[in-house]
Amino acid sequence: MTERLADISARIDGIRQLGSVVNAMKGIASARAHVARAQVVAVDSYAATLATAMAQVLGAGDRTTSPAGRIGLLVFGAEQGFAGAFSERVLDTVATDNDVPVFLVGTRGLSVAASRGVTPHWHTALPSQSTTIPKRAEAITAAVLAAVAQGQIDSLDVIHTSWAAGRAEVVRHRLFPLDLAALPAVSGAAVLTQLPAAALRDSIGQDYLHALITRAALHAFAAENEARMQAMTAAGHQISEELTVFQAKLRRVRQEAITAEIIELGTGAAAAGQAT
Repeated sequence: MTERLADISARIDGIRQLGSVVNAMKGIASARAHVARAQVVAVDSYAATLATAMAQVLGAGDRTTSPAGRIGLLVFGAEQGFAGAFSERVLDTVATDNDVPVFLVGTRGLSVAASRGVTPHWHTALPSQSTTIPKRAEAITAAVLAAVAQGQIDSLDVIHTSWAAGRAEVVRHRLFPLDLAALPAVSGAAVLTQLPAAALRDSIGQDYLHALITRAALHAFAAENEARMQAMTAAGHQISEELTVFQAKLRRVRQEAITAEIIELGTGAAAAGQAT
């Protein structure tokens, strides 16, 4: 009986330790998601400024977007585990046709892609801190532009997860060529520039693309941590239920031990009385 009590007590201690780990992971994910959401607002403002600058450079000229041509996919999967089916939902929207160049971001997403026969054209990890995402977006932008320069792709769609109303939503939209028709309207006199219009347009366009990739990466980063929070909340409920079960079992075993001891003492006392 003593051995059984020790086993149950050890199991309860293990469950409590696991609960502490789950709560810590949930807290970290919450903090990271909160910071990333705040950064999305800043990146949106930056992208809007670049869009206005691009519109001013283009003026009232032709804003027809080039045909799509060969499309590449920029896909944001999960970087770490314990996020449920985060990567699986994203990769459900990607065909296993390896003729489509896939730029894959996320270490966990890479392993899931391999299990589905998706071989990325290029891949990288998603930083563990959102403050370093703009730097990683520079590497992604460089890889995309290199593929364009080499004639491997003519356009790029991004697939990432956004979190809204307490649920994950996989979205896909065009990043490149830039949607010139969506740029804000301009009015007034043309701005004065010192660079040739084409060079200035290309420079601002590259910065604008970088801003859009940064925004998508931040949305994916925040959504992954939201998904991890949700998974840890579910795990916490399960741990709480399991702890309740084992605590009840511990009380029952203790009661059985006390009852057995009382019976043993009573039996011993009765035997001693008969002996006298």
